[in-house]
Amino acid sequence: MVGCGDSKMTVNFDHLRFARYRITIAAGENGLVLPPHKGSTFRGGFGNVFRRITCALREKDCGSCLLRERCPYAYVFETAPPAGSQALSKYESIPRPFVIEPPPEEKTEYAPGETLIFYLLLFGKAIEFLPYFILVFREMEEAGIGRGRQPFKVLSISAVGLDQEEVIYTAGTNTVRGVNLTFTGNDLLKALPAVNGRLSVRFITPFWLKDQGSLAPVPEFHILFRQAMRRISALSYFHHEIALEADYAGLAARSRHVALVENNTHWQYWERYSRRQQQRITQGGLVGDVVYEGDLEEFIPWLVIGEQVHVGKNTVFGLGKYSLNYLD
Repeated sequence: MVGCGDSKMTVNFDHLRFARYRITIAAGENGLVLPPHKGSTFRGGFGNVFRRITCALREKDCGSCLLRERCPYAYVFETAPPAGSQALSKYESIPRPFVIEPPPEEKTEYAPGETLIFYLLLFGKAIEFLPYFILVFREMEEAGIGRGRQPFKVLSISAVGLDQEEVIYTAGTNTVRGVNLTFTGNDLLKALPAVNGRLSVRFITPFWLKDQGSLAPVPEFHILFRQAMRRISALSYFHHEIALEADYAGLAARSRHVALVENNTHWQYWERYSRRQQQRITQGGLVGDVVYEGDLEEFIPWLVIGEQVHVGKNTVFGLGKYSLNYLD
């Protein structure tokens, strides 16, 4: 839809649904030893447990499984284009419909009974599978995490909306309450402040930006924006089954006119253990602050939604988290 007297397309994000859950765990009797960046630790083994719980036929290849279209594991971890669709059928990097957002502190040792908090973000149809995610975390308690695979306890889980929070699970009751605090893309945009041509962005967790297939060491605005736009449109298509209508070419072209005027970022390395490759992998990304300047108004809605879904590589580990600060 094009606004009256405005050549720029107004994008409707109301079909995009998001859910956020705060999960509090306690270290077991042996404590926990975790890496500084904990996202991959919480994600590690998660897929295997999810598959063990939900897979009915134990097929090695989800693509040939007769139950693929009804299987929670196949949907969450082996997402395919909607049935009968040709658009994006060869999309190389189908985003997973969840993010595990780890604790921000780089603390590595937790005493027995000490608590830590992380967040689970679910998008679109994946919100319906929340009970499976909770069951997986419960199953992982005894299997353990971190060095020595030490056990932990899930104490509570809360649904976190835009303006309220409600407990949906506690270890004491061992039941899940049906609470709906989901919100839409348009809900996120209802109280946007005026943008006066300057925007500060803080890259909170390592941010891997790519431009034309190569690593982009300088976070130019058009690179950040195009990756946010690509991720949001893919989440819309694969996990809401709606092709988001937008002037993608025009937005990408106009985003090049927004200037990077301050760059206070640096490269931060992090390490994770790959079960599939049976080795430790060193990766990295940009962290720090930047300031952009230009005509920003039409780009802000995309960046606000990007705050919720993370942008860049390895978002399921909690990477690509950023925050916006509107400058005078």
